[in-house]
Amino acid sequence: MQRYKTILLFGAPGVGKGTQGKIIGHIPGFYHLACGDVFRSLDMTSPLGRKFLEHSSKGELVPDELTIEMWKQNIHAQTVLSIYKPTQDLLVLDGIPRSLAQAKALAPYLEVLNVIHLVCRDVDAMVMRMRRRALKENRLDDADEKVIRRRFDVYQKETAPVLGHYPESIVHDVDAVGSPAVILQRVLDIVAPIQDAHFRNPLAGDPKV
Repeated sequence: MQRYKTILLFGAPGVGKGTQGKIIGHIPGFYHLACGDVFRSLDMTSPLGRKFLEHSSKGELVPDELTIEMWKQNIHAQTVLSIYKPTQDLLVLDGIPRSLAQAKALAPYLEVLNVIHLVCRDVDAMVMRMRRRALKENRLDDADEKVIRRRFDVYQKETAPVLGHYPESIVHDVDAVGSPAVILQRVLDIVAPIQDAHFRNPLAGDPKV
């Protein structure tokens, strides 16, 4: 099976993965998929939606098996609808993998070209950012500060070790402090050459041989 050529956006909750992913996703030749958005699009009254809310409302990770199955179904749907074209687009993921088990389960599906590790060491600033986002976007899972701080604890325990799963040569730390445009510039300095190396002409959909 041909694996999806992928760039991972990685970092603690509130560090700006989603913001950068959305911007990059508007650039021809990139397709952004946020695992959190996939879950939040669920009908919360459905069995799957209730199971997601049960964990997210406590600041816990959704079980690996459920996360991987949801991701596989969603990415398949995007390819069938030609929204995501694997031969033309670099896949930009954020919010997945969130555990070593997920990273290993995704290995048959992803060819990870680079890991962009967004770094902000001011936890209080990220907590405030997430609370503002919760009010703006009606994210119930980000509205309670205790839940947010629980998410940071879970991140350090279960998600941060995922970085060690990938070769150091493809992991790049990026300062996530600054305006979205400044941070984007730092990210593009890394990912633009990767896109150029793999696709001669993303606009025309001409994959590099």
